[in-house]
This record gives sequence, C-alpha cells and structure tokens, in this order.
Amino acid sequence: MGEAALDLPATALPVMNPFRLTLRPALLADIGTMMAIERSPDYELYVARSEEEEHRAMLSSPSHAYWLGVGESGAVEAFAILRGLGDPHANLYLKRVAVARPGQGLGTAFLSLVLDEAFGPMGAERFHLDCFADNARAQRAYMKLGFTRDGVLRQAYRLADGRRSDLIMMAILKTEWEAQR
Repeated sequence: MGEAALDLPATALPVMNPFRLTLRPALLADIGTMMAIERSPDYELYVARSEEEEHRAMLSSPSHAYWLGVGESGAVEAFAILRGLGDPHANLYLKRVAVARPGQGLGTAFLSLVLDEAFGPMGAERFHLDCFADNARAQRAYMKLGFTRDGVLRQAYRLADGRRSDLIMMAILKTEWEAQR
C-alpha cells in the first residue's frame, strides 16, 4: 500500500519470469511461511498483517483465494490473497501481495502469474487493489503490469501509531491484460 511523485511509463511492458516461479494454491500448512513474509522488516509500512486465525478463516472462505509463488528450489517466494470469488460482476480484489525479496522484480513477475490465473481460469473481468499513497515502488510495479490509477481513498487506513494514510485505488481490465499479452 503507498505513493510519491512518479515518472511512470504510459504503457505497460511485457513481464518476464526470470525467477522461474510457479503458481500454486496455498494450503493451511503454508500459513507460517506467509506470516513470516508479511512480517519481514519494514513491511508494516507497506503490507498489512494477519494473525493465524484470520489467515485460516480467509483460506477456508469460498470468497477468498490464496496463491503462492514457488521458486525452483521449492521455497515460497511470494503470496497473494484475492477476495471476491463468486462476485456477480466478475471483479477480483487483491487484498494482499508480499514477496520474500522486495525490490528485485519478484513481485512484478509473481503478480503477472496471478493475473494470468485471475483473467483465465478464475474468470475475472476486472482486477483491482489499493495501496498506500507513499508506496511508490508498488505503484510502479502495478503500472508496469498495466494497472491504471482509479482514484484516492483519502485517510482510509489507520496506521498502528494512529495516523491515517491515503490509499490509491488501481485496476486493470481483462481486455487490457489480454491486449498487452
């Protein structure tokens, strides 16, 4: 979640998968690994956290999907939580995405796989998210994938210290994703 003044490309670029990630659904046994990733140093500034009970409930919910990005070694490198399965308007919401090694392009490669799944087998027509207004790195990654900025939710998120933060709304449509693939 986040933003700053950005010089972003006007069009999305094809995303390669140099990490040779594969996508697989998460299992209850993966919760500890996902919690470790979302609790990485400095992540509280950009990535929300869930306790084990909340992860268990979401993972068991028919309206949520958890996806893991697994590297060649079998290690979990990233995870995403999607919400809105069964939405009658075919909208999917990215509740959370987190990577084990930020700043290396891993998140962009992983989210590209998630979008292929979302707009393919999952049948989404629109994929949307929000991120902290000061998280420029995330916004650059989303725009690289073809997301557009749809608006601002002013003071919508209460931080742990009580301050409030704006959230930037971003989305991509299935037709936009297919056009750039």
